[in-house]
Amino acid sequence: EQHHSQPGVIYISQCTELGTVYKPEEILALAELAHRYGMYVHMDGARLANACAALNLSLKELTVDCGIDILSFGGTKNGLMLGESVIVFNPALKKEARFVRKQSAQLASKMRYLSCQFTAYLTDDLWLKNARHANRMATLLHEKLRVLPGVHITQKMESNQLFLTMPRPVIDELLKTYFFYFWNEAINEIRFVTSFDTTEKDIEELLQSIKKLL
Repeated sequence: EQHHSQPGVIYISQCTELGTVYKPEEILALAELAHRYGMYVHMDGARLANACAALNLSLKELTVDCGIDILSFGGTKNGLMLGESVIVFNPALKKEARFVRKQSAQLASKMRYLSCQFTAYLTDDLWLKNARHANRMATLLHEKLRVLPGVHITQKMESNQLFLTMPRPVIDELLKTYFFYFWNEAINEIRFVTSFDTTEKDIEELLQSIKKLL
């Protein structure tokens, strides 16, 4: 329809906003559909490391091998101070990407200070170790939370994000001590996210606080 803007890209987030994970065959199906109609696929990989850890697959197996055209490889949510690496796999898009980067104000001064973090991040699989730890802490928290009366897990847990409901008075008290987000305030659904530096002690202290309030 000439009177409307035309779709050109399918965007997916890996892991998804609900903490679930796309499997390779699912990404392949999306990429094949997009390419059949002359479109591209962009993967927001802010939590891609957690997906690799969850599926026990490499970065290549979840991106290039699945037909992804452009990847935003996340570092901020897995141990870096800040920074994401935009990787253009599709040769046809590489030349234009340099200019888009500049025009969109994403060519930071002192870029080398941002970039050097990825040297450490990619050495000895630090990115994967961090993600595996975060996922493991989420699994531990999930196992302990799901058996508590008054707690209902609302989404399938596949990475380092947990979605659950609890009585509103309990949530309000927890917010005085812990930082977390409401996902759907109308039904008292909240989100807990574990990270590379979450410890078993952190998990136990949170659980004790919840148990006292329930």
